[in-house]
Amino acid sequence: MNKQKRFLLSLIVFSTLIGTGIAQQVGVNSPYGRYGYGNLSNQAVGATESMGGISYGIRRGQHVNPGNPASYSIADTLNFTLDMGVSYQYSELTDGVNKQTFDNGNFDYLAFQFPILKNTGMSVGILPYSKVGYEFGRDRILDDISYREIFYGSGGLSQIYGGIAYAPANYLSVGANVSYLFGTISHSREIPVLTGDALKRLVSNSFSIKEIKLDFGAQFTYPINVNESITLGVVYTPKIDTKATIYPTDRLYPQTVDVPLSTDTLYDQSFSLPETFGAGLSYSSTNLLVGIDGTFERWAGSKYPDYLDNMTSDTRFNNKYSINVGAEYVADPVNRDFFKRVRLRGGLFYSNSYINSKVYDPTNDTSLGEAGYKEYGATIGFGFPFRDMISGRVSMVNLGLGYSLIDPDRKYMIKEQMFKVSLNININEFWFFKRQFD
Repeated sequence: MNKQKRFLLSLIVFSTLIGTGIAQQVGVNSPYGRYGYGNLSNQAVGATESMGGISYGIRRGQHVNPGNPASYSIADTLNFTLDMGVSYQYSELTDGVNKQTFDNGNFDYLAFQFPILKNTGMSVGILPYSKVGYEFGRDRILDDISYREIFYGSGGLSQIYGGIAYAPANYLSVGANVSYLFGTISHSREIPVLTGDALKRLVSNSFSIKEIKLDFGAQFTYPINVNESITLGVVYTPKIDTKATIYPTDRLYPQTVDVPLSTDTLYDQSFSLPETFGAGLSYSSTNLLVGIDGTFERWAGSKYPDYLDNMTSDTRFNNKYSINVGAEYVADPVNRDFFKRVRLRGGLFYSNSYINSKVYDPTNDTSLGEAGYKEYGATIGFGFPFRDMISGRVSMVNLGLGYSLIDPDRKYMIKEQMFKVSLNININEFWFFKRQFD
């Protein structure tokens, strides 16, 4: 094994371990993370995130696209690609009267792509699946005792994936990802009494998911001419049924003493993740890329323990529909003028919520049932190229700006606005060729 291949293997192992270690350090604040598996993450990464999150019809040899595993077969036969991203988020939450803001930072993803045989490419990496992070509360009065319930949660699900794609014929590619889905989600409720000397109470529930997730993809590219093409991409993810153990705790505690009430473990609880269908279409030329994606996730009726949220399978989940549109423009990708090689990106996206949340009237604390929300968003981005002076390969620093609005379906629910700044580094190295000297 030559030095480059040894270094490649070491880099993948080291980076994956680092990514796994920090994947659960979630930087998100949303009360809607209280339900289901938290806030779901889009599988679009890097440049495509700034194009509204499109991925199904994107086919580029120098960019990793885990959103459709069929894209790996276009990997340059001499090229090794590394993609990684971080982000900063500013969130503003309001219920119409009160307002709260949060700042968060995230390690978003890490991915590698490289060829293994002719017309065959591979990718490995770590991606987020969902994020849970929230803290909110409400004051209550019961029998002349005032107290405040505080709800907080943390965790989420991540996936370490390995994928392979093969192009069996001109213009056709098929591929698959095999992912190890893992993570721990914890929900807690604290009731500190505001009057009197009563004990505080802390009720917590946590569970861990460890399961195999599969994604299958295909892409068909129709060449209009030498510089223009249209690509149709489809992706299918089978439903996942799994079992997990719930660890509940219920404790009373003052300042110095911790008194456990119960720690009854609930074994073999049923959970499931949805069957997913995705399709996308893109047009690509020397200067322009335009695409549109549509996704359907069959969440309705998915298994989830009633114990965790006091809801039922009829009211908990909604089938989720989402649509993403985006574009990229570059004046001249080979021009000597740096600014003519800068890539300009933009996009829009929309989806409904896969979860419902409980709604209460704050004036009398009565339940108003369950309701969901709609999410709208817009993105813009810039791709700044830089060239390896030895190999001549072009890599990219991608800067993305995003805005999203969570618009609740019912009064008294929380409206969220989020502003996101993402930074992605896409490195293409000229590794897989036979050197004349070392």
